[in-house]
Amino acid sequence: MPEPSLTQTWRFGRPVSLGRMLLGRRRGPGDPTYRLEGAAHWRGIRTPDGPATLALRGPGGPGDLGDPGGTVHGEAWGPGARWALASVPGLLGEDDDPAAFTTDHPVLTAALRRVGEVRIGRSGLVMESLVPAVIEQKVTGQEAFAGFRRLVRRFGERAPGPHPDLWVQPDAATIRAVPSWEWLQLHVDPARSRALVTAARVADSLERTVGLPGDEVERRLTSLPGIGVWTAAEVRQRAHGDPDAVSFGDYHVAKEIGWAVERRDWDDARLAEFLEPFRPHRGRVATLLLLAGPRRPRRGPRMAPRTHLPAR
Repeated sequence: MPEPSLTQTWRFGRPVSLGRMLLGRRRGPGDPTYRLEGAAHWRGIRTPDGPATLALRGPGGPGDLGDPGGTVHGEAWGPGARWALASVPGLLGEDDDPAAFTTDHPVLTAALRRVGEVRIGRSGLVMESLVPAVIEQKVTGQEAFAGFRRLVRRFGERAPGPHPDLWVQPDAATIRAVPSWEWLQLHVDPARSRALVTAARVADSLERTVGLPGDEVERRLTSLPGIGVWTAAEVRQRAHGDPDAVSFGDYHVAKEIGWAVERRDWDDARLAEFLEPFRPHRGRVATLLLLAGPRRPRRGPRMAPRTHLPAR
């Protein structure tokens, strides 16, 4: 007998691109907690009420803005189904206020004409964002995505509902119990695994940072060993929907934004100088420029995956 589900339809009164709002949460194309099938975005979520599957569909394809009314259909399964559906407006940027951002900068004005308003969505789930962010510290995307896949499939659980291959991240108690040799088998080195285990020990406190000012969230996150400003910004963006959070220290972000504005690479110092006048919308400006482009030409050697960790 099929597992029962809850359904809901939202009409936001504005265009909604599920692709723009959600795909940034996918940790690589093989993310076990995220499946994109046609116009449907499937997510395996560990909510405060338990695991859930959330499927969201718009009237168009995954990158289509859909109808001007912003109709989105949702269906959810599992103990956390009701919580997952209640989180959808925030996830799609309804709690954000892009109208508070104005600019007469010519590059940004042109970017707004091309891209339209940029909304920052919030999941309200800190550990969901923190775990992959820590795994992605100072490694290639290929290595990070592979480590996250291994962690979820080895220590996570199958998501409730009808999807045959959707998973939910392990909970904090499970992360705390993963032995050191298992982390190495997952290609997660001791520095990152220690940061994850330490964060998992105070997971309840971290979840309570949702709704706090961004500077206070950063202070609390970076007080933990192994959590720096880049990781804190990644969490602030995705879990808290903070429009001022910028991923300083990222291998690509400063260079890409420099190219979009001045057609040359920037470093973090130049990026910080450029964004400073746009507080409290620095993250929104960075996202706008990354969406609008143009993309920086790829040239030179790429960062190579490490080879000293055990294979599996």
